Amino acid sequence: MKKREFYIVSGLVMFLCMGTIYSWSVFQKPLVEALKLTYGKNISPTMASMPYTVFLFCYAFSMPVAGRFIKKVNPKALAIGGSLAISFAWILAGFADSIHFIIATYGIIGGIGVGIVYGIPMAVVTEWFPDKKGFAVGLTLLGFGLSPFITAPLANKLIQTFGVFPSFKILGVSFAVILSLLSLTLKFPDKKEDNKTISDNIMLELTPREMMKTTTFYTMWCCFVIGTFSGLMIIGLSSTYAQEIVNLNPAKAAMFTSFFAIFNGIGRPIFGALTDKLGTKKTITLSYLLIITAGVLSLLFKGNIFIFGLSFAIMWLNLGGWLAIVPASTVNLFGKSHYSANYGILFTAYGIGALSQGFVGGYIDEAFGSYFYIFYPVIAACVIGLIISNKFIGENK
Repeated sequence: MKKREFYIVSGLVMFLCMGTIYSWSVFQKPLVEALKLTYGKNISPTMASMPYTVFLFCYAFSMPVAGRFIKKVNPKALAIGGSLAISFAWILAGFADSIHFIIATYGIIGGIGVGIVYGIPMAVVTEWFPDKKGFAVGLTLLGFGLSPFITAPLANKLIQTFGVFPSFKILGVSFAVILSLLSLTLKFPDKKEDNKTISDNIMLELTPREMMKTTTFYTMWCCFVIGTFSGLMIIGLSSTYAQEIVNLNPAKAAMFTSFFAIFNGIGRPIFGALTDKLGTKKTITLSYLLIITAGVLSLLFKGNIFIFGLSFAIMWLNLGGWLAIVPASTVNLFGKSHYSANYGILFTAYGIGALSQGFVGGYIDEAFGSYFYIFYPVIAACVIGLIISNKFIGENK
């Protein structure tokens, strides 16, 4: 293995650990039941999704702060600090006696920890692969997407064997060891090692302040909100939807969650490579059209297990895709020099998408008594995304 490929593998394993957030739907029902049984507390659907929602929100909004320090501070030290915050959050969640405590620990502390660590392997890989940035970043992020393929059945087994609260503690200790050790491997290339193949497509080198004065930035930000709103809502409700709408038992629902994780994972290198080849606008258009197709199929064939598998696989594929489209497009549209800070600011869109999907998904269940109707706002949002992306984003590759 060449030296620069090692950073992809290292980052991939780190994202595999951090991506356990996408297995939240496996934790949600047992957690609600445990809090009711042990402490007599009834949790509404909206509140039950709040740890997941707050985690994603805090993770997104801590990224731009951490992004400003990635090249100013030793990346190893910054990554270790974030890794310990992640493990601390999971361990503390194991001592929870209320949903609010889960939100404060797993949601806030865990989200900030992931926000600190998340950008570091990506920034390192981007520096080592200036010639194949989209594909290389997508390959590294494969771990984040594939995580539920491993962690969903693992978490389900731990919960069945030890209970939901001990499972939080076991995973927290495991993350402390794995993430801290892998953080020690992170390193930016020396100038003499830096790959000489610099992309000829980079036309601009904008600072964060300059970037935020462009129409392209606000269009990309809105498009990212729509992509993450759609994908995160579907991912967060996959297990619950499978049980309530498709009538699957928890074990089969967890199996489907693991299956979908494959698509979330492969969506990253696929859409990263597509962004390198087709450019930002065409790749965004393709993503939105796929999401709309999945939503329409789900509405037309309610409860059909084949359509459920196909539609949700498409949705997971596209969420993974957006987490490669945006980092690759950040370099394409705004340059490499301020990549970490610029991408951190764009990533706040992920937080808004996370926050909005939590409230919308919970409201739909409470208002209509079923998660079946979640596809209506998803389709409407993607139609808006198609219009603004084609009007305001150029053809840069």
